[in-house]
Amino acid sequence: MASLKANGITIEYEDSGDKNAPAILLVMGLGAQLTRWPDEFCDKLAAGGFRVVRHDNRDCGLSQKFEAAGIPNMAELLQKSAQGQPIDAPYRLEDMAADAIGLLDVLKIDKAHVVGVSMGGMIAQVLAAKHAGRVASMISIMSSSGRRGLPPGKPEAMQAITTRPMSGEREALIQNSIKVQRTIGSPGFAEDEAVLRRSAERNIDRSYYPQGISRQFAAIMANGSRVDLLKTIRVPSLVIHGIDDPLVPVDAGKDTAANIPGSDLTLIPGMGHAIETKLVPILADAVLAHCRKAMATA
Repeated sequence: MASLKANGITIEYEDSGDKNAPAILLVMGLGAQLTRWPDEFCDKLAAGGFRVVRHDNRDCGLSQKFEAAGIPNMAELLQKSAQGQPIDAPYRLEDMAADAIGLLDVLKIDKAHVVGVSMGGMIAQVLAAKHAGRVASMISIMSSSGRRGLPPGKPEAMQAITTRPMSGEREALIQNSIKVQRTIGSPGFAEDEAVLRRSAERNIDRSYYPQGISRQFAAIMANGSRVDLLKTIRVPSLVIHGIDDPLVPVDAGKDTAANIPGSDLTLIPGMGHAIETKLVPILADAVLAHCRKAMATA
């Protein structure tokens, strides 16, 4: 891993595969570090003939933090969103998309296939709409159009991602992480306990920064509905969603695909809001097939 200056901030990233191969940019979700992309997934994409770039979004992992912006109240953000009130966020999804473009600039990547999960899918959507010349194709996974009126996540899933353990001790954080992954994960692809623990240890030891989650969440809320934006997307697009996603229900994925002209939709039974080991080959094959199809028809 390495860091660089892009779009005026420090961004931590990892660059693997053949540097002369077509690039795939992986964009993670809310509060999730680049290490949340399974190494096996990245290796499979690289073995498929692609350069694979993943990064920590701003306010997450080892990328630049925005402490001076303060910590938004998540309950207040939800209330304002429900009432259709304007939301003042420290930064917006468009800024996070600009970070990604800045990263591509420094790495001298003219175009990339952009793959995003959850919030990362929203950022990918913004990239495809507003930076189409830099996007070879777009894949939005377990994400949403942001349209008001879509079914909310299950209460237990929403509680899991918004509740922090009372203790800041390492073991308490690890146990909470495992619980969250069990709650929002994929019932048809359940992960081994040992794998969940190793992942939790790796990410908590690398960076534990819950303050950034509130600011990223504010960026999502401030962005609101992207339906009109989605209708302007012309790059080859694929929407992937788990039928059993408890956090971002499958209707959100269907709505996203319905509003992107010519997009493809893949629904996966048993998949929730996580990329488990048994899902890696399924998702990697879908990404590779989409990227190759986009290149063949370019």
